[in-house]
Amino acid sequence: MHIVPLIGSTLLSRLTVPVVRDFEDKLRDRGRSPSMVRKVLVTLGSLVGDAQERGLVVRNTVREKSRVRHRGADRRMDRRVKGKLKIGIDIPAPAEMKALIAALEGRWRPLLLTAIFTGLRASEIRGLRWQDVDLDRREINVRQRADRFNDIGKPKSEAGERTVPLSPLAANALREWRLSCPRPSTTKRNEGEKPIVDPLRPEHFVFPNGQGRVESLSNIMQRGFLPTQIKAGLTRDTGKVDKNGAAVLAAKYTGFHSLRHFYASWCINRREDGGLGLPPKSVQERLGHSTIALTMDTYSHLFPRNDDAEELAAAERALLS
Repeated sequence: MHIVPLIGSTLLSRLTVPVVRDFEDKLRDRGRSPSMVRKVLVTLGSLVGDAQERGLVVRNTVREKSRVRHRGADRRMDRRVKGKLKIGIDIPAPAEMKALIAALEGRWRPLLLTAIFTGLRASEIRGLRWQDVDLDRREINVRQRADRFNDIGKPKSEAGERTVPLSPLAANALREWRLSCPRPSTTKRNEGEKPIVDPLRPEHFVFPNGQGRVESLSNIMQRGFLPTQIKAGLTRDTGKVDKNGAAVLAAKYTGFHSLRHFYASWCINRREDGGLGLPPKSVQERLGHSTIALTMDTYSHLFPRNDDAEELAAAERALLS
């Protein structure tokens, strides 16, 4: 429906990064949503990846295009346009998080609790194995991640390989989930015999799909995170109405990264405000940021400060006395 009409006749040898970019632009021009555009590009990348494994093409230009980073100036411009992260807009407020946690159920409860109380990236959660979870010590060891193509690889940086403590609530949810976690396969059986499910092994994924393989981010969002927000009352008005004239509501926070932002704010907030009160270096280590500068550029405005007005008044009195 999307690939064949626009780019299906293109020879693999002529499938360059500019051609892929043009294909992406045409999808947007035809009114495809950002989510659909991403899905189509992931599918195209998988097709070209299969062709690469068969020796039909040398490069996977779709994945090369996706891995190109913005230059520093572009990233700074993006930050200026977006402004600082705001509680209740980019970061769920504590009251909102309480409502979200209360609405969690089923297979998404342990996954989202882990995201909320560890700050792991979506890729790190999707690539998490049971051998990296120590429930006795209540720790998660981040050793690998699953990228947007479901390929398993190393964390984003050396600092991304880290150990993160688990809260009691998240640890208990994982203990329960371990009993029903999907396995990747069943043992072979003779005709007429009941299937025997393979035992859970350390290398199995903690949050797999129904077949025990890497879960897609789209599935986590569309079936887990977004519906749970709506159930919890974290919604926004889309400006549309249904056939009965009622307002159509959508989830307030559209990015999974908002849970990571919440964890960062929870680490930063003072203990008397319900946070952990951690210093910047500890926050950096828990989030797996490559530098302390990245942590401070993103979250410096959330760290508690003294009363600047009182300090200024005291300094003025000292100067003029």
